[in-house]
Amino acid sequence: MSAAPVLLVVEGLTKSYGGVHAVRDVSFSLSAGEILALIGPNGAGKSTCFNMLNGQVTPGGGRVRLLGRDTTGEKPRAVWRLGVGRTFQITATFPTMTVRENVQVALVSHHSRLFDMWSSAPKLARDEAERLLDLVGMNGYADRPCGELAYGDLKRLELAIALANQPKLLLMDEPTAGMAPRERVELMRLTARIAREQSIGVLFTEHDMDVVFEHADRILVLNRGSLIAEGVPEEVRRDPQVRAIYLGEGLVYDARHRDGAPA
Repeated sequence: MSAAPVLLVVEGLTKSYGGVHAVRDVSFSLSAGEILALIGPNGAGKSTCFNMLNGQVTPGGGRVRLLGRDTTGEKPRAVWRLGVGRTFQITATFPTMTVRENVQVALVSHHSRLFDMWSSAPKLARDEAERLLDLVGMNGYADRPCGELAYGDLKRLELAIALANQPKLLLMDEPTAGMAPRERVELMRLTARIAREQSIGVLFTEHDMDVVFEHADRILVLNRGSLIAEGVPEEVRRDPQVRAIYLGEGLVYDARHRDGAPA
């Protein structure tokens, strides 16, 4: 079996604010169908690193290559056009529009038809929107206003919206923040299944270590802007530096606890 193609290559990524080094010489890669977690304590540089990948923050040094193209410093819209989906810690939808209409807006944008969005959106991409809603288990909510959805359902809708531009790479910032434990598991299982079926690379930041260790193929650990560990979950769990910075924060994760079993 041939190796999965590499989607993202990050080389020596660096960013400073004044005399503060937010990110220092970070390098890694991500392949198609791979689930990669980026973790670290508060202030480690996760958000800055994450935001440099899709153009929200301009790197001070280093390179970002997406699908073989140098995208360093390109604007978020240009990066999105290349096939990068994004979800955010705080969901952003149109609350008075229906669930289906929210997905249609994303599809219309993807097909470069925003100029007639408001007059034609109800007729455009309806079948495609319903296919995406079915993919994330939301087809039964298609006609409901987004403002009526429970938070977990909003997160699933946000995933459908992120998939509207047929991404090769999906960036997920704290995807399970604010969700109940069961909803967290369901959302990440859904994301992992879609990613592997469609060969989408996923990079996500997350504070919930249960989510990280259950779903990530590999884990990157940042501390004070530097990458201090990288590997499969078991390797990272055993790393002395990682255990030291996460002491008391739940890194020492035991699979026996996953479903509430006694230690």
